[in-house]
Amino acid sequence: MRFGYTILYVSKVEASLDFFERAFGIGRRFLHESGGYGELDTGATTLAFAEHSIGEGHLPGGHVRADQSEQPLGMEVALVCDDVAEAHQRALAAGGKELAAPQAMPWGQTVSWLRCPDGLLVELCTPM
Repeated sequence: MRFGYTILYVSKVEASLDFFERAFGIGRRFLHESGGYGELDTGATTLAFAEHSIGEGHLPGGHVRADQSEQPLGMEVALVCDDVAEAHQRALAAGGKELAAPQAMPWGQTVSWLRCPDGLLVELCTPM
C-alpha cells in the first residue's frame, strides 16, 4: 500500500488551482477540459481538486463543503517551506484568510494556518 493522491472537493476547480499557484507558487499539472478536475505539480503524491458535483456522484450521502462551513474541516493540507512568514503573507495577499499567524513551536518548527478562498485549511510549516 502507498499513498497515491488527495482530492479536495471545491466549487470552482480553476479558481482553487489559481489560488495555489499565486499563494504558494505550486504549478498546475493538469486541468481537465471540462474544468471539473485539476491537479497541482506537487511531486510524487498528487494534490487534486474536483468539483462538488463529482464528489456528490461518488458519495450519495453527500459531503461537507469547506466553503460553506463556518469552521475549517477537521483536516489540513500541510505545505513545507523555509520561510513561513513570507509564504503566509503571500497567501494572505492572494486571498487567504489568516487563522493563526506564524509562530515558533516548542519542537522547533515554525507554523501558521490559513483558509483558502474555497474554505480549505492549509498549514505552512518549516521542515521538521
